[in-house]
Amino acid sequence: MKTIHTDKAPAAIGPYSQGIISGGLVFFSGQIAINPATGEILNGGIEAQTDLVCNNIGELLKTAGTSFDKVVKTSCFLKDMGDFGAFNEVYAKYFTSKPARSCVAVKTLPKDVLCEIEVIAEV
Repeated sequence: MKTIHTDKAPAAIGPYSQGIISGGLVFFSGQIAINPATGEILNGGIEAQTDLVCNNIGELLKTAGTSFDKVVKTSCFLKDMGDFGAFNEVYAKYFTSKPARSCVAVKTLPKDVLCEIEVIAEV
């Protein structure tokens, strides 16, 4: 196993790593709308938060030597399923290969963000 870390994506806010490569796949921890330069939460709406989350995922993918087109599975968590359509519009700009996906609404997310995405990709 190899641990993935980059300063271009938010640091872990608990006892976990940004990602792990194992068996030809990389497993990334869930990403939320944290500005990696400041450590602050983006207070924008669902579109802005989803865009930042996807940008952060892109940096992690680069660090692992892979890309969005190699993503095989995402798990998406929304604070409000009413944001589903707007979330999908931004998500679709990044995940153009249409990986397998789960998307659920949850009661609360870390730091009270609006969305979180975790990713599994080929390396």
